[in-house]
Amino acid sequence: MNLFDSHCHLNDEAFGEDIAEVLARAKTAGLTRILCLGYDIPSSKKAIELASKYDIVYAAVGFHPENLEGYTLEDIREIEKLAHSPKVIAIGEVGLDYHYEKKEETGEKQKAFLIAQIELANRLHLPLSIHARDASEDMYEVLSASPPRFGAVLHCYSGSVEMMKRFAKLDLYFGFDGPITYKNAVVPKECVAACPSDRLLIETDSPYLSPVPLRGKRNEPANVVHIFDMARALRGIETEEMEKQLNENFERLFHVK
Repeated sequence: MNLFDSHCHLNDEAFGEDIAEVLARAKTAGLTRILCLGYDIPSSKKAIELASKYDIVYAAVGFHPENLEGYTLEDIREIEKLAHSPKVIAIGEVGLDYHYEKKEETGEKQKAFLIAQIELANRLHLPLSIHARDASEDMYEVLSASPPRFGAVLHCYSGSVEMMKRFAKLDLYFGFDGPITYKNAVVPKECVAACPSDRLLIETDSPYLSPVPLRGKRNEPANVVHIFDMARALRGIETEEMEKQLNENFERLFHVK
């Protein structure tokens, strides 16, 4: 098979001295491209380091909405410097997350960082990987007012089918991971089935969100095969057709052949 993982965190502390083995298992599983996302300056540097060392790894750099403490908008200048590294193919992981923190001032800071990073991606002609948790309406408003001109994916999409249709009109892509394999995850399954074929991506978000039958264990890129199998079954298409469409989507968004 020829698969990819469009969103993972090999730069997380959960991956230590066995990173070479993790990537060997990914290759054995058929993965040829893995995108490692930063979430602050140190993790973005680590993503670049891994991409420089391993042929199938690419990097994205950016500030996650839950990792803004101690940073100001001036620090995006450092992200811009990092983004010029040869194997950086996206800005991310950026976004909005209101799940734990609902203070208005926190939300405003998240929006300011998101908009600034959209503007950065537009200047650098790069796509974005976007995190949106319990923030669909605000995310829609931000992206409508400040559209990513070179594409974006709503990673680990967790909204409704109706919201997905609205986001699709903004030419966004949708990344799906472990939750689509969970027995009671009705809405994520519906979203995979309804997603426009030219906007569908698969990912692991490893080391988090391990798919069935590996829940409770550390997730890793090789496990994207379980997400692929479930997505293919939910859409009712043949393996070869699914593989071809997914790779076309990945290459169109991230400009990686």
